[in-house]
Amino acid sequence: MNEFIGPLELGPIAHGGHVVARHEGRVVFVRGGLPGETAIVELTDTRHDRYWNGRVRRVLEASPDRVEPELAPAAYAGTDFAFATLAAQRRLKAQVVTEQLARLGGVDAEVRVEAVSGDREGWGWRTRMRYLHEDGRVGLRGYHTDELVEPPAGTGFLLADPRGPAPHDLARHAARAGREITVTVADSGVTVTSDGRVLSGEPVVTQQVRGMDFRVRADGFWQVHPGAAEALTDAVLNALRVREGERVLDLYCGVGLFAGALARAGARVTGMEANQTAVRLARANVPQARFLASRLERGLTRLGTRADAVVLDPPRSGAGKRVIDAVTGLGARAIVYVACDPAALGRDVAGLRARGYELTGVRAFDIFPMTHHVETVVLLTRGQG
Repeated sequence: MNEFIGPLELGPIAHGGHVVARHEGRVVFVRGGLPGETAIVELTDTRHDRYWNGRVRRVLEASPDRVEPELAPAAYAGTDFAFATLAAQRRLKAQVVTEQLARLGGVDAEVRVEAVSGDREGWGWRTRMRYLHEDGRVGLRGYHTDELVEPPAGTGFLLADPRGPAPHDLARHAARAGREITVTVADSGVTVTSDGRVLSGEPVVTQQVRGMDFRVRADGFWQVHPGAAEALTDAVLNALRVREGERVLDLYCGVGLFAGALARAGARVTGMEANQTAVRLARANVPQARFLASRLERGLTRLGTRADAVVLDPPRSGAGKRVIDAVTGLGARAIVYVACDPAALGRDVAGLRARGYELTGVRAFDIFPMTHHVETVVLLTRGQG
């Protein structure tokens, strides 16, 4: 497109990692900038009447939070905020969660984004890397493109967990690999897969959390930050404070991460998950709990009529009205909602509040440093009215 506008004054952060600017009355969502900066912006999408998209091409007045890159741009592939200090990134993420809870959820909350252990100052934390493979070359997919971005020689991609193989080391799998190659770094070792085939390593790996072993498929869901599973489990336990013998539902339970901790705390746990392989592993990981294989929307009637507490850990799209209505009908004293998308969290919090629950606790975790993503754990308790 190569159309440039500016100088533009960059305004507040928006959901999705953009800052908001205005040009001749139109909103421009800008990547690569920080609030308060002045910049020349290259337009990347002008298809919409009400707003455009762009990216910073030249900073005229920089924020004190800006960090100048030391390496070739390709080393930072997969990042949104590599040009900002970690402290600034966390403040921006806290602002996004606060704004989404207020605008969509109707609640004012004080949010602070916490660091978790094991991220090496924001780098080297991504234990699962999904690479593109073309003609023997291996790299990352470009932002919103199908372009292959190759890593710089000697540095690789800075987000990748260094325990995994570098992209150029994956070339030996070229004859057997499809267009995508996934590297999974687990506590038990490293697995490389492509199109459902294991190229090296084990198809099922082991992750250790709070003294428990969890078996999970190498290509199945597990938190990608090495410190995330323990941080989120601690947050769920500290929020719910389950009592011996309480009936607790772990919904969208995966391989039983939260269920294991809740069962150890004395709860009678029922988990539900759509992925049947994950449920089989959950039953082996946490034999003292009960697990049901079903899409939650279809399996709501199998959850019973009462629960003392509920853990909701839905996908990025959120839980939605049907699930919220069913869960709030169980009479639980408390619901903990684990969210990877602040907008979906805001919408679902509004639904929970409409059914008699109030937000009584918020914690947010920086388990995706250098990106705009943030994980939030909120506690909602039933009102007395």
